Amino acid sequence: MKQDVENAIRYYSMNKSFMEEAYKEALLAFSKNEIPVGCVIVKDNKIIGRGHNLKETSKLVYSHAEINAIADASKNLNNWRLNDCSLYVTLEPCAMCMGAIMQSQISNVYFSVFDKAMGCCGSKLNLFEYNFQNPKINVFQGLLEEESKSLLQEFFKKLRSK
Repeated sequence: MKQDVENAIRYYSMNKSFMEEAYKEALLAFSKNEIPVGCVIVKDNKIIGRGHNLKETSKLVYSHAEINAIADASKNLNNWRLNDCSLYVTLEPCAMCMGAIMQSQISNVYFSVFDKAMGCCGSKLNLFEYNFQNPKINVFQGLLEEESKSLLQEFFKKLRSK
């Protein structure tokens, strides 16, 4: 029993530290007047890809945090297949990003905050209800939820005041 508790604490701490790295990416987006969403991709307990929202900067509609992190991870692995990888993102992925996550064969998705407008992991739509051919993706929600939610609220409050 004690071993199970210790393993659970270690597992939570490790996942929280990766989500903290995603949050740092969200802060970078915030500093660039981008919607503050950040993402990291992890394989074998090592970050292999990073990204944050850059739609305004790049003028590209698909320059979401997840897409940018997937591109970085694919480049670093020299492979589009991201099997046995985990993606940590501060906002629930949209349909476009979930499509890229499924196509890249990422195994686990951890996100902080539900996106009631565009989210596709259960809030607006749940893409996991459909029987896609891709391997099963495990989805977890809640790590750094309050911090990520506050950052998003601060961004939109600042935007509305202009």
